[in-house]
This record gives sequence, C-alpha cells and structure tokens, in this order.
Amino acid sequence: MAENAIESVGVVVKPNHSEAWATACELSEWLDKRRVRLVAEPYASQLEHGPDTCDIETARPDDFAAEADLIIVLGGDGTMISTARLVGDHEPLVLGINYGSLGYLTEFRIEEMFPALEEILGGGYTVDRRVMLTARHCRGGETLEQGRVLNDVVINKAALARIIEIEVNLDEQFVNSFRADGLIVATPTGSTAYNLSAGGPIIYPSMNAVVVTPICPFTLTNRPIVVPDTAEIELRLMNENEGVVLTLDGQIGYTMTADDRVKIRKSRTTFNLVEPPNRNYFDVLRNKLKWGR
Repeated sequence: MAENAIESVGVVVKPNHSEAWATACELSEWLDKRRVRLVAEPYASQLEHGPDTCDIETARPDDFAAEADLIIVLGGDGTMISTARLVGDHEPLVLGINYGSLGYLTEFRIEEMFPALEEILGGGYTVDRRVMLTARHCRGGETLEQGRVLNDVVINKAALARIIEIEVNLDEQFVNSFRADGLIVATPTGSTAYNLSAGGPIIYPSMNAVVVTPICPFTLTNRPIVVPDTAEIELRLMNENEGVVLTLDGQIGYTMTADDRVKIRKSRTTFNLVEPPNRNYFDVLRNKLKWGR
C-alpha cells in the first residue's frame, strides 16, 4: 500500500546494546546516501552506547514523533512497547527489527532491514494498525496519572500481600467483583503477553476487542471475558492492601489505595506496524509459541 513519502526517519535502539548501535550507524550511512534524515530518540544521548558513536542527530522530546515519518526500532518487544509511549498522539509508521528474544512485535530479521526499507521508501508496504488503550488512575475526583498502552493495563499485588478485590464495570454496568492476585486488561496485541501466561485467550490483532483476565482468581469460575473495544472499562480497588500496583505495559507503575479507580478506553491513535511481506500472524504464533514442536 503506497502512502506518504518518507522524508525523515527516527531510530529507537535497545539501551546499551552495542551491536544494535552499530546497525544504527550503518542505517545512518544508508539513509544519508538517499538524502533521508535520521534522528535518534530523545534520551539516546544518555546511554553508554549512543548516537555519538556515529554522530546521529538526537531529537528533542517534543519533536521526535512529530518529525519522523517512519520509526525504526532496533531491539525487542520491550523496546517496541516503550516506543509506543514515545509516539504520543502521532501515528508514524513503525518498523521493528528484532534484537531481542521473542519478537512478537519486532518481526523483521536484521538481514531483512535494508530490503524492507527499499520497499518502504518506494511506497510499497502494508500497515498493521494496532489498537492502543488509554488509562487514567483516579482518586476521588482527581486524575493522578494517565498513559497509553500497547499491551496491557494491570492491577496486581505484591508477593506477600493478601488477595485483593477489584470491582469491574463496563459502560457503567456492573460486571463482577474479582477476588484474585490481580487483573489484566489487554489489547489484542497484549493478548500474547501477560494475558496468555494468566490463561487468557489469544485475540487476532485486527479484532475490535479487549480481554479482561483475572490473575489466579479465588473463585475458579471467574474466567477471562472478551469485550468490545468501544466500551469504557472501570476498575475499582475495593480493599486496602499494601503493595497493590497499577502497571502500564509492565514498564510504568503507580501505587494504588482503597477506592482508587482506573478508567480505560480505546485510544484515538493506533500503533502502525509495517508488516513483513513473507509472513503472517499465524507464522509468528507457530514460531514464537513453538506449536507442533
């Protein structure tokens, strides 16, 4: 699918990964020959291996996603998830090059990077638009924190804390009070992450759905629920319990107290992954989950 021309490329590199930064340097030379600007993500200069290695320009925090028509991620799924926060309200194309272990999101192998870029610069590519969620942490009538997630919103307890109770409402309709170690609200993208480990279903990425999955529920009949992604989901912590934490994509955490609420909605923006031309979602699942082996 041909879309707008690529004039500026951003790069996000797995922190302190010398091999990935060496690839970023090769990328800089390759793009320079094609008169395409390359900028590194704003905090790259703080890393041990960083843009100084090959004089890659570092973007200002407010400009990175706005200036980049395409963002290349050299890392694993964790680096990709942090990139989803960097893009903010913008919707650049994102090309994931796998320098991690699993690589559900960073689907391209390193040897595929330059051929893929040739196709993208020529306007020939397919985009997989992944749903994201916005979450607001509320106490009383005040919003304490808010953020956007690509994978999941999770409430869980510390290792030694008592079981917690979380009330779930969907579009102001009471669903259930879950007594469990915690609760996961996952996107289709996040369905193969913590949700899968907790016994939740795998949801095809293009489905307009969100899954609510209890973690080790006290009542075994409390099972995961798949709901429309158009609904507002509200979670309320019912009991006071030390060590209860709200986490966004497993990378940012906030302490919760009794009667705190988390309000979750579908984000207005999507995370736009460039798809590999020679693989599909089921190829990825068979490979990563080792089906049939």
